[in-house]
Amino acid sequence: MSQSASDNIKQTLSQLEQKDKYIHLLQMARTRADSINLALAVNLKSVLKDGIEDQDVDIKVDKTVVFINLSDKMLFQSGSSTLTPRAQEVLGKIAKIVESRPDVEVLVEGYTDNVPIKNACMEDNWDLSVKRSTSVVRVLQKNYGINPNKLIAAGRGEYNTLAPNDTAEGRATNRRTRIIIMPKLDQFYDLLNPNQAPK
Repeated sequence: MSQSASDNIKQTLSQLEQKDKYIHLLQMARTRADSINLALAVNLKSVLKDGIEDQDVDIKVDKTVVFINLSDKMLFQSGSSTLTPRAQEVLGKIAKIVESRPDVEVLVEGYTDNVPIKNACMEDNWDLSVKRSTSVVRVLQKNYGINPNKLIAAGRGEYNTLAPNDTAEGRATNRRTRIIIMPKLDQFYDLLNPNQAPK
């Protein structure tokens, strides 16, 4: 084998080794995020278990985020975006966990059933879902001091259902607020940027 061919093989092997290290680094970042989120979910379940019925709060870890589903009946009066006293208590507990994690963002999503609503304050279910999510975000910011730069409010209306809307139970399941706690995306951009991959 010529010296040139031997050098080419060495260079190729070195490049493969560097790419393996990069892939391993990505896997470690993912594993670390999963571990952190699992610990976060355990902490949330521990903090929220006192005085809260299981069917009103559901906490799940999925990939790199933690989902907290809160039932409509616990947070709001029917057709309203005004939070109940019980909601304030639950949000206060969630805020303590969020406050201890400066490296996360919080997305609050409002969902409704498909029963039409229109009154002086609400145009439709889109409107209601957005107003509910902004009510939660305002409480997290104003009452519990969460940095508004970490907060996102979104309304999903009557869409993205969990159950059919043709029964009272299904509609109750679909009326919910989901709080998603997620790592800030810019923390992963450097790792995921192809330009940062070893050549």
